Amino acid sequence: MSDDRSLVARFLRDRDEESFRTLYRAHTPALFRIAWRLSGRHEEDAEEIVQETWIRAARTFGRFGWRSSLRTWLTSIAINVSRENRRSGRALREGLPEPAAPPEAPDLRADLERALADLPEGYREVLVLHAIEGFTHREIACILGIDEGTSKSQLFHARRAMRLLIDTSGGR
Repeated sequence: MSDDRSLVARFLRDRDEESFRTLYRAHTPALFRIAWRLSGRHEEDAEEIVQETWIRAARTFGRFGWRSSLRTWLTSIAINVSRENRRSGRALREGLPEPAAPPEAPDLRADLERALADLPEGYREVLVLHAIEGFTHREIACILGIDEGTSKSQLFHARRAMRLLIDTSGGR
């Protein structure tokens, strides 16, 4: 969005809180959806990912080169934070009950969300970004630092794995 560029410029120039709030309101819902799915549907982890994403973005807006959209850049930060959390063990929820699907979700959607949470990290990231959030393979390649062909391959394997997970869970 060209509006994003002017809001970031105003934030950098004046440390304008209203500009930051506007950016936050515009992009946080999508970031939260992505973080929620990548964290295996753990709301607290998703909130932490989003918060850390905005902290890092605010610190590095000046280095953002606008070679991609702000949404793409923010998403790549969120994915990196999610990966770091998993590697450090902060996102591990062993022994805790399985998180619930959103209250408005019907049973099939709950089965899909559970299967998505069970996918390997690379498959889940590409599937969430492409099939759910609508990023192109080119954008996904930029976000994840992979080739477009790898994105396409991961998506193919993710879809196949989802079918298997849903079939074995009785989701059909």
